Amino acid sequence: MNLATRLLVDGFNGDYEQAVVVSNDADFAGAMLYVRNNLGLRVTLVNPDAKTRSPTRLADAATYVKRLWKSHLRRRRFPDTLTDDVGVITKPPGW
Repeated sequence: MNLATRLLVDGFNGDYEQAVVVSNDADFAGAMLYVRNNLGLRVTLVNPDAKTRSPTRLADAATYVKRLWKSHLRRRRFPDTLTDDVGVITKPPGW
């Protein structure tokens, strides 16, 4: 419920123009619908489960619905080794 509350409070405060909700939990539908219909803000739903469709109630509350595929994550991951001011960060072998 904390995330739904933040969606509403931040929307009321004008802290965003568009929210992105990464979930497949229909409990977000009420907050998303209120933000879209009453605050006039866009709400994009990103379904992180490639095997399951978003619940109808949740998808209907969103302005846009996208699906997050494993290929999206693979193409956008960090390189195996990163270097910053502190040193070198290396990805564990099992990742």
